[in-house]
Amino acid sequence: MTKTRGDFKLRVREGEFTDSQIIVMLGENGTGKSTFIKMLAGLKPDVEEGSEELEMPQFSVSYKPQDIPHTELEFTVQQLIHTKIPNAFKEPQFESIVMKRLNIEELMDRVFKELSGGEKQRVVLALCLGKSASIYLIDEPSAFLDSEQRIIASQVIKKFILNAKKTAFVVEHDFTMATYLADKVIVFEGDPSVDCTASSPQSLRSGMNLFLSHLNITFRRDPTNFRPRINKLDSIKDREQKMAGCYYYLDD
Repeated sequence: MTKTRGDFKLRVREGEFTDSQIIVMLGENGTGKSTFIKMLAGLKPDVEEGSEELEMPQFSVSYKPQDIPHTELEFTVQQLIHTKIPNAFKEPQFESIVMKRLNIEELMDRVFKELSGGEKQRVVLALCLGKSASIYLIDEPSAFLDSEQRIIASQVIKKFILNAKKTAFVVEHDFTMATYLADKVIVFEGDPSVDCTASSPQSLRSGMNLFLSHLNITFRRDPTNFRPRINKLDSIKDREQKMAGCYYYLDD
């Protein structure tokens, strides 16, 4: 399918996904990742001249947008939780996997609009995961979170999706978070803000190799904490990996 927004055109190749799976979207800014998420959330694709309107599969979705919703209303976090996800809030599994790990309890009596960016991010992530849905669309969950909170948020998303046997599509620029979350990746290629293509879902290794080759950088794994680290450009390790066609080092 395709989507034109102003001077930008996105082409999406067909592919497959399953439950208990997280698909991470990789691409430079302006390549259409958020547009694709919005299409999965209900934004209609283009109707090509001479063809019929594409019938989108009907999935129940829960969508966390890139921008945190702004409100001037004096809602407390507790009021938002009880109003928007009353059923999930009562479930012991959701309480232990999501609420406790994101430390939502400490924010319950606070007014949402007065929270910091990181605190708001934790709340809207809990609200997204607390909605009953088949597919969870999560755009930039790491925004405003510090390094420790990013690790916790990654663990929360991963455990929730696996336990609930759901599917998640995630846009994430933090490489550590993206590689921890991804079962499959969709790579966005092309001319940013002009004309781009979203690939079919592919393995983490092949997707990361493709994405990093466009950036002309290579990654290695830190030997102590196993997190991805960028090799110095034109270093011995960088040249070795490029010669082998392995831009992203991932142990088999």
